[in-house]
Amino acid sequence: MIGPADEFGIHSHRWTPLHATVEGWVESLALAHRASLCAKQITKVTGDDVDGIALDGYEPVREVKGLADTWWRGTDSLVAVYSGEADCLSFPAARTALIYSGLDEWGPGG
Repeated sequence: MIGPADEFGIHSHRWTPLHATVEGWVESLALAHRASLCAKQITKVTGDDVDGIALDGYEPVREVKGLADTWWRGTDSLVAVYSGEADCLSFPAARTALIYSGLDEWGPGG
């Protein structure tokens, strides 16, 4: 859905904005596709284990304009943290992060 401030989000039990703009959401889809093609390894982390991901040394990927769903750029990896659906459904165990590693040839900067 599109929110009152043009943010992109989902609505079930409540409204949860995922990205500040529709364009940010599209950027996140494009980034996920490209990263999945180029990563040497993809690791899925769920639930409370998402809190254990060390993002020190990572910077936010501002192009995705993440609110509940965010992307982080490291030296040779990208981390996508998806919290929006879990928040919307009041089900924290559904939080998911995908760690795309081995992006040294492509470069997470694109």
